[in-house]
Amino acid sequence: MLAAGNPFPNFSLPNQEGKIMKLSDFAGQWLVIYFYPKDDTPGCTTQGKSFTATKADFDAAGIKVVGVSADDVTSHRNFSHKFAFTIDLLSDTESGLMKTLGIGQAEWKGMKFWERTTFVVDGNGIIRKVYEKVNPEGHEKVLLDDIAGMKQKAAQREHSHEQWSAGRPRPSTRMLMLMLMLM
Repeated sequence: MLAAGNPFPNFSLPNQEGKIMKLSDFAGQWLVIYFYPKDDTPGCTTQGKSFTATKADFDAAGIKVVGVSADDVTSHRNFSHKFAFTIDLLSDTESGLMKTLGIGQAEWKGMKFWERTTFVVDGNGIIRKVYEKVNPEGHEKVLLDDIAGMKQKAAQREHSHEQWSAGRPRPSTRMLMLMLMLM
């Protein structure tokens, strides 16, 4: 599984309307990209409805949400229209992106399905967190809270860096160790 800290792989996949979407379409924005087993199944429906119900919260936080499965565009269109989803569902029929990411597969009734997995990607295209074997109940709220925390930490790091770079050199690790030893 591709871990946090790595760049999210580039992709070019059609959404439920056949529009090709790429990672670069989300440059400068945080992205939740969730992978789910199959259109129009109970857990996947719950997840799609939950992300649709909280879309305004994600938008307000500057976060885009995209679902991905191996189902084709027609299946996604039917699924999306049936439940009036307001999020994009991308079709990875060859499973290329899921394989590249290292998402696991589970077997159910003799059929293999991709495991429910979510990636949080920052505005620079870097994976910030991976959620494996996701429970679709309440996952959207966990994501909103976790991403708010990630954004806050990133802002604090940036602020700390700005303070040090404002006219004075940043002490080296060795200098900091020496200072601590003298205390």
